[in-house]
Amino acid sequence: MGAIINASINIAKLPKEKFVAGKDGAVWYNFTISINDETRYGNNVSVTDARSKEEKDAGKQLNYLGNGKVVWIKDAQGTSGTISLAEREEKVEQAKPSLQVEDADLPF
Repeated sequence: MGAIINASINIAKLPKEKFVAGKDGAVWYNFTISINDETRYGNNVSVTDARSKEEKDAGKQLNYLGNGKVVWIKDAQGTSGTISLAEREEKVEQAKPSLQVEDADLPF
């Protein structure tokens, strides 16, 4: 499965102490992207500051950086197109006939 996500972050909220210098002199920042089925204001993606295990264990609150939405998705069958996760059609399972007690061959 593949997807394209458009997102925006508020760079003023990036804690400078979490910037990481790469070997080649590049500056990196680690963040977490979450995709939800539920949408809020048309967005189903949230971007938060990545937390270390120690920060999680200490109960440090998430630092919300921004949001976005999935604008394109490709499913496992190779079908692709624009989709909103909250608006996708769920597959409806065919109703299975219920087993009636008089039809069952039960020993009790």
